Amino acid sequence: MLPPVLIISISIVAIEVVVGLIGNGFITTVNIINWIKSKKISSADMILIFLSTSRFILQVTVLMHIHSLYFTDVFKLALVYKVFGAVRMFVNHASLWFSTWLHVLYCVKIINVSQWLLLQIKLRIAGMVPWLLLGSLVMSSVTSLPLLWTTPSTYLCSSTGNCRENSTAHITDWDSSHLYLLLLYFVGCFFPLVLSMVTSALLITSLWKHRKNMQCYADTSRNALIDVHLTTIKSIISFLILYLSSFVAQILLILSTSQSKDIVKVAVSLVVAGAYPSMHSIILIVVNSKLKLVFRNLCQHFKCHLENISPSPKLERNALQ
Repeated sequence: MLPPVLIISISIVAIEVVVGLIGNGFITTVNIINWIKSKKISSADMILIFLSTSRFILQVTVLMHIHSLYFTDVFKLALVYKVFGAVRMFVNHASLWFSTWLHVLYCVKIINVSQWLLLQIKLRIAGMVPWLLLGSLVMSSVTSLPLLWTTPSTYLCSSTGNCRENSTAHITDWDSSHLYLLLLYFVGCFFPLVLSMVTSALLITSLWKHRKNMQCYADTSRNALIDVHLTTIKSIISFLILYLSSFVAQILLILSTSQSKDIVKVAVSLVVAGAYPSMHSIILIVVNSKLKLVFRNLCQHFKCHLENISPSPKLERNALQ
């Protein structure tokens, strides 16, 4: 029987996964429907589709990861075990890159630039986005596919590919596979992490200065714009907190080499790592006016059905737009 702390942890992560699946599925569905209807798509919506789709897959792998840690019969074949690890690291790195490019896009569009190079990037960013997304997939592959050439250290694998638990020695010390995994994860996350922190810092600084300048005016429209800037700053700070917390939690999961000794650390790390893709999807919905409006209309639509009241045709149209 699992220890109580792991049961609580798995229950919390299960809730996070459900929230993440709904949130990221909602973002993907709304943007794809708008893309099909309008026959065109903005750079931000394109990034959101890639980001939410990768996180949807990542949420599924989070559940599978928990299952593989404490119910090892799931991955009796070495190939299955390694493919799962590579897929999980791929979607994790890809989602980090996509969220980074989203902040870079906002940074380039919002910040006033005078340098020639930055001005050229601002003018060409829309055409660069598809190539940035493609490059992110390539980089994520480079930092995840090498896992296919590693041997799961928690198993002894026979020549037929069948694995069994190593009953003679528990993994209590570092070995080459742990170091290899840590290196791949760190390399895959380091560059998007640094880039995201730099662009976020630039965004926060620019928006805060702009807010200070606009506080001198008492115009209602300006006050509304200040509120928008404050909401954007809060969302960026929340993203950074979730991003860094998830990074540290993933490192701690890799460093956990003994389940019996690190139960609490593993349990907490799983909860923190699972919170990032779930909570950030909620933040994206809240700060995006289009997604927020569709979500509000859908909630009103379902509320009317629960109360046996026919929603107005306008509400139905807005809920589907």
